[in-house]
Amino acid sequence: MSRISSVLTTVVATTACVCVSAPPAAAGEPVVSRGVTIPAFYTPPAELPAANGVLVRHEPLRLGLSLPGLDGRRLPGTATRLMYTSTDSGGQRVAVTGAYIEPSARWTGAGPRPLVVVGSGTMGQGDQCAPSLALEHPLTLNGQTVSLGYENLAVHRLLSTGAAVVVTDYVGLGATDRLHTYVNRLDQGHAMLDAARAARAVPGASVTTASRVAMYGYSQGGGASASAAELQSAYAPDVPLVGTYSGAPPADLTEVMKGIDGSALAGALGWSINGFAQAEPEVRKVVEENINATGRAALKDISTACVGDAILGHGFTRSTEWTASGKSLGEIIAREPGAQAVLDKQRLGMTKPTGPVRLATGVQDDIVPHEQARRLAADWCERGGDVTYKAVRLPNLGDKLLTNHLAPLLTDQGDAVEWLTDRLAGEPATSNCPAVPVRD
Repeated sequence: MSRISSVLTTVVATTACVCVSAPPAAAGEPVVSRGVTIPAFYTPPAELPAANGVLVRHEPLRLGLSLPGLDGRRLPGTATRLMYTSTDSGGQRVAVTGAYIEPSARWTGAGPRPLVVVGSGTMGQGDQCAPSLALEHPLTLNGQTVSLGYENLAVHRLLSTGAAVVVTDYVGLGATDRLHTYVNRLDQGHAMLDAARAARAVPGASVTTASRVAMYGYSQGGGASASAAELQSAYAPDVPLVGTYSGAPPADLTEVMKGIDGSALAGALGWSINGFAQAEPEVRKVVEENINATGRAALKDISTACVGDAILGHGFTRSTEWTASGKSLGEIIAREPGAQAVLDKQRLGMTKPTGPVRLATGVQDDIVPHEQARRLAADWCERGGDVTYKAVRLPNLGDKLLTNHLAPLLTDQGDAVEWLTDRLAGEPATSNCPAVPVRD
């Protein structure tokens, strides 16, 4: 337990989050998860508008980290809580929540004020872990859960450039009608693109259809931003995407499963299994036939956990403990063609991304393995993408402790924000595809 506690301390001290959520409550009853009551705002209406990116509802959102400005405006800006429409991986209309922030800083670059869509890194599967709630409550400690809004740092840095920011909660993280579909390629990419559309409709927003748009994300967010760049041309050609930052993207879930199984973030394997079992019958069948009682209890607990809860409760667990056969979940899925096909269709890199992309990955990353992220850059280059690839070289900070995954987020963030700001200002990118190595 001391090793797990040490990891949690490291995560909280650097860039971690810990939160929770619950299944939908009966009609009219509030959703309460691990002692956190989810505001009624997050319960979707029975009927949704037919189009994508439509603003369903909005209300003022108090930023937990803000200061009074000399001109009477709050710093770093004025926030609005959002619910908007999107399309899930099954082709069904879905409500997604998030937040738009109108910055106090002036935009001094070319053109109208631009917009950055932020896809958060892993927060968990509980609704109270939603990034929009973390903007309001950067730290929550209630004896049952810990929640830390670690992406707030990136949001504030982006706002300081004068760009507006919209943060998506993804499908099912926040909205109380379903489980969060963790690392689902289509759900995440659609949610990012539709957030850009919804931001234009926020009362008082200065962004318009002419505003340049950028995508920002690391880890889970890196996969979401990468997916958005791949999907933009077919799904949202009206979103003028001019640049995408994809940090440590989980591009190949088969390889990522190997990285997280038995690691400090072993709970993330449960989040992905829960999400895909909800959406994909082939995965649900594998779970029903192969998970033992210990595994069922773990998956249920993980469905309401956030990062800190998962580390404390399931850190360094191997999935062999969850299966009746004693085989790992990766081994079981590999021998089930239908379930393996579900993971295969999540693979990033099969489509040329829209606009320039900056992909950064730590060479020591053993949670979201470096090699599969580097391969995404190579795949995009082969398809004619405009790719700026950066291998973040740091010393090994501890095997499977999350440190090798989190350190590049912090060390590369300033460069990532600067690169995106240049794209939003209309400056061209310089691809380094010819220099992308076969191996680092």
